[in-house]
Amino acid sequence: MQNSSGSIYTFQFGLVCLSSFLFSASFNMLIPELPAYLTAMGGAEYKGFIIALFTLTAGISRPFSGKLTDTIGRVPVMAVGSLVCFLCGFLYPMLTTVAGFLFLRLIHGFSTGFKPTATAAYVADLVPVNRWGEAMGVHGVCFSTGLAIGPAIGSLITDHFDINILFYCSSLFALLSIVILANMKETLPNKEKFKFSHLKINRKDIIEWRVIPSVIIIFMTYISYGAILTVISDWSKALGTSNKGMFFMVFTLTSLLIRFVAGKASDKYGRPVILKFSLVLLAASTLWIALADTSLMLMSASALYGVATGMLSPTATAWTVDLSDPHHRGKAMATMYIALEAGIGLGALLAGWLFIDDLAMIPVTFYACTGITLIALVYLQFIYKPAGLNIEPHIS
Repeated sequence: MQNSSGSIYTFQFGLVCLSSFLFSASFNMLIPELPAYLTAMGGAEYKGFIIALFTLTAGISRPFSGKLTDTIGRVPVMAVGSLVCFLCGFLYPMLTTVAGFLFLRLIHGFSTGFKPTATAAYVADLVPVNRWGEAMGVHGVCFSTGLAIGPAIGSLITDHFDINILFYCSSLFALLSIVILANMKETLPNKEKFKFSHLKINRKDIIEWRVIPSVIIIFMTYISYGAILTVISDWSKALGTSNKGMFFMVFTLTSLLIRFVAGKASDKYGRPVILKFSLVLLAASTLWIALADTSLMLMSASALYGVATGMLSPTATAWTVDLSDPHHRGKAMATMYIALEAGIGLGALLAGWLFIDDLAMIPVTFYACTGITLIALVYLQFIYKPAGLNIEPHIS
């Protein structure tokens, strides 16, 4: 169902963008409030697991979602992701122990293991090859708008209502995402009916070796995001920011502004050029977060972080599509997201291990993130070789 007209602004593209907006708002509106919620239950020492468990199951489910995306279709796999968000929102108020909460975070991770994988493949199916970067940028704007609005809405709801209302609102957003998916046309030709044999995974189904260069960059750059998700609410509060979701709002808004330009620029000048520039900005932003001593300085760092990620995300996603085999696009997207979730999970564990309610360790966390980002820049500048890395090795 490749669009050959040259336009990316079709009705189906609009639907997938709207569905992604609602989905991202659904799970992200919980993020700023979960650390305090877990602490109130007596689980302060497990803060690092809030994100780490979520990303663990997201990563584990990627090979399955990638294979299903390439067999039963893009739309059913997207629906599974939204359905998990819908169900988890109702279960949080019921499982009110630390163990129950952590179990739900584990289950909730399946949502991002399924929906973004199929969505990226769906978008690549819809738009012309020479506009993949732009399309990923526009779709990223919609997804990131949900990321921006979600935390702010979440903090606003918990300021005025019981936190259970927040969980139910999360379910409502996920339900609306599912309703939209019901009106979307499938783009996978010759799709198959689901069989349990589709859940049998071998080594060839896990990694799309052609996309390893983009995977390396994504893994190392998303470590900082895992750290931010884990400790930035405490850092914001310590520096005098009243709304703990404000950091997310600021960086997502600046991310939105740059995505339109970044996607087109990567189509014109090439992915590595834009990625190198974004890595420099990303390293500067995490260093700035570490050095922040006022709320204004932290929000400025957030804005720069948004510019960096707004450039990096659509460019890296489009690069993954460039490198992939068209017949294994779902597997390629799954491989990319495995790296993304692994980076977020490692960053969350690193931050949780260093922090443990000691504010003095938060700058140390972001100094480490800065160093890791610079390693990614060194790889792209001096180690990455365009020729010879796009061939999948033989796996017996």
